Amino acid sequence: MTGITEAARVAHDAAVARGAASYVDPDSGLDVLTSVTLAGQGRCCGSGCRHCPYDADEQRRAGRPVTE
Repeated sequence: MTGITEAARVAHDAAVARGAASYVDPDSGLDVLTSVTLAGQGRCCGSGCRHCPYDADEQRRAGRPVTE
């Protein structure tokens, strides 16, 4: 996970540890899905989710332009 604040990373990791599907981003106040929740969907949705567990090729196939 790159490009997120330390506070958001900590919030994500805490949500995963307690089995929560999402967490409230401490910086924006928005609800963010965890990587575990996204992986449970079975495929990339192409929306550019912050914690997308799928590799760049899968994200491209789902319609998301990926910059590396």
